[in-house]
Amino acid sequence: MSQQPHQKPRWLKKRLPTGPQYEKVKELIGKDRLHTVCQEAKCPNMWECFSQQTATFLIMGSRCTRNCRFCSVAQGPAGPPDPAEPTRVAEAARQMGLSYVVVTSVTRDDLADGGAVFFAKTIEAVHRQIPSAKVEVLIPDFQGNAQALQTVLNARPDVLNHNIETVPRLYSIVRPQARYRRSLQLLNRVQKYTPGLPTKSGLMLGLGESSEEIHSTLKDLIDAGCRILTIGQYLQPSKAHLPVRRFIPPAEFEKWKSSALEMGFSEVASGPFVRSSYHARELYQAMGPIILS
Repeated sequence: MSQQPHQKPRWLKKRLPTGPQYEKVKELIGKDRLHTVCQEAKCPNMWECFSQQTATFLIMGSRCTRNCRFCSVAQGPAGPPDPAEPTRVAEAARQMGLSYVVVTSVTRDDLADGGAVFFAKTIEAVHRQIPSAKVEVLIPDFQGNAQALQTVLNARPDVLNHNIETVPRLYSIVRPQARYRRSLQLLNRVQKYTPGLPTKSGLMLGLGESSEEIHSTLKDLIDAGCRILTIGQYLQPSKAHLPVRRFIPPAEFEKWKSSALEMGFSEVASGPFVRSSYHARELYQAMGPIILS
């Protein structure tokens, strides 16, 4: 692997917009005792998204049972999920005027179903509060529990997202408690259980992966039925996390977007600041009518 770069390049410098909408979203989330992945994962797009009155809700608390070395979400013991949280998420989404709601969670390996029932209840609560809204869920792997996945799918999300994160060679370093093949199997099962439901996944670059490894991972995702792809730059949250091995130029992200579309992905967002739920509604809408069989 190459040595860690000394400083961020100019294309990773970004203005931080604030204003009334940003403060409104921040206040609403705090008042309703909710969490967002924007805040907990130190997303570089938080100021932009909050200013546009949108956010990605993080359910089942703010502490994760896993210790992925790229992620700034806190690890450690977590209490039981709040049974009222799904309703509060749905109400916050209604107050924000959302027509497309993105919900993710910390990984809860301490729960028998990995928290699948809380995803289902949140999807159902949003549909009750905002019947016309689309719901995208970004789920953990549920430790390969097929019934847990079915529980989420039975609640009828509009997009099922599960991030592959990195190439298989780096799994033991980047996310040691995850399994590459298990994540591919999850995406594959979605197409078997709910044919036609759009599946989505995300990949971070800059951790030391090769071009050949990226291409192979994209092919694996296509073979697993993945239709929507996000590719972004890994940024080190703190000195305790994995270092950045390389800053990828914007032109290279564009190249990967073109390659992915040629490989068969329906929609691709690729760029230094792209994250799993960045412009999620736009990617979904660009796919056109969705027909479930």
